[in-house]
Amino acid sequence: MDFRQGIVAELANPYLDHGQIKKLIREKAAMQYEMPWSSKTTISQGSIRKWLEVYRKCGKEGLRPKGRIDCGKSRAVSEADELLFTEYLRENPALTAIAAWKKLYAEGKLDYQIATSSLSRIVKAHGLEREARLQEGSQEKSLKFDFFYPLECVQSDCLHGPMIPDGKGSVCKAIMIAFIDDATRRIVYAEFTQSEHSLAFEKGIHHILSSQGRIIKLYVDNGSTFVSNQTQRILDILQIHLIHSTPHRPQGRGKIERFNRTVRDGFLRPLDVKTITGFDDLNLRFRTWLEAEYHRTPHRGLTNHQTPLECWLEKAHHLKPMNPLIDLDTVFFHECYRRVAKDNTVTMNTTLYEVPPILCGKKVTLRFNPHKNTHKVQAWYDGKDYGECRVVDSYANTRVKRSNSVKGQFEDSSATQGASVRSSLSASSSYGGAS
Repeated sequence: MDFRQGIVAELANPYLDHGQIKKLIREKAAMQYEMPWSSKTTISQGSIRKWLEVYRKCGKEGLRPKGRIDCGKSRAVSEADELLFTEYLRENPALTAIAAWKKLYAEGKLDYQIATSSLSRIVKAHGLEREARLQEGSQEKSLKFDFFYPLECVQSDCLHGPMIPDGKGSVCKAIMIAFIDDATRRIVYAEFTQSEHSLAFEKGIHHILSSQGRIIKLYVDNGSTFVSNQTQRILDILQIHLIHSTPHRPQGRGKIERFNRTVRDGFLRPLDVKTITGFDDLNLRFRTWLEAEYHRTPHRGLTNHQTPLECWLEKAHHLKPMNPLIDLDTVFFHECYRRVAKDNTVTMNTTLYEVPPILCGKKVTLRFNPHKNTHKVQAWYDGKDYGECRVVDSYANTRVKRSNSVKGQFEDSSATQGASVRSSLSASSSYGGAS
């Protein structure tokens, strides 16, 4: 189309008379061209006149080459056979076009063979290239889902907020981690923190379990907050199923993503950040907005446009309480492994701890509470608790009284050495006397 316009555009000049146009046509017909999609190098005068006539009537669009009437239709295959072949390809995306035709031929559904080029044209005309068929077959369907029972599924995500004072004379970004109940849209836990560390995720889970009930499923993305091995171990103990969404597909987490948008539009945008004094102040304002506005606003995703609070209260009797025999604080301890040195010590987080002497040389499990900045560490070995480790005070150890057995061994060794010396001296004197 562009090539043809370049040929006739000059001829359409209304200031040219008939003789000048004829002269230009003869000159253009005598020239050599590199035509797109063609091996020809010259254009006849008749073709140029025809293009000029169409250009004057219809403009540039009139110069678009017309497609074949039978474009996309194979002359080597009947419509019925073509339909049979294409349907078989869709049902068997792993097969190549040649393999599919051979199978149909072997089964007697087709009684002739055709050229590979003809098969290729059929496949391209229907958009049934093998890669496209395989991709289409593996595509995940985005279907709306809703759980009925509260805490049957809880979605969690992080939201990056404004820069606020950190209480140490500087500022840092406030990051919100939130947990939304899929069935009721109630926010069962939300808090602004200084980082996206997995400890914030574990803190939210602990709060929900201890104050509201048992979580059946947790649905999260693949961010670093949600992929900690320590967190996975804790959830395995509690029999909570952690589900990660498909990377680059936020559609499955639409409820928590929609809540994050509500927080931005309804809470963060109207917020005067300059008046925030710290994280406590920000979280207090956020909880006030959450309980006074979000939980009491009708939600279009709920039956009869209930509010999240109304829906939660309606279904609260379905909540499953946690087993009272489970000590949640102990379950949420983190673990690490250390080899006990010969002086009965282990090092963790640059701190030296002393363990019972019976564990000397063994690889022990150290359990500690990461949510509290304390030095309380428990030593476990072979499933048995060996008590709390003691922080080593090397100066105090200089005043520790050593075992009597060591002293006795030293005295026995000294006596033996003394007797050996005296015996040697006696032998020496006897030898001298004899001489």
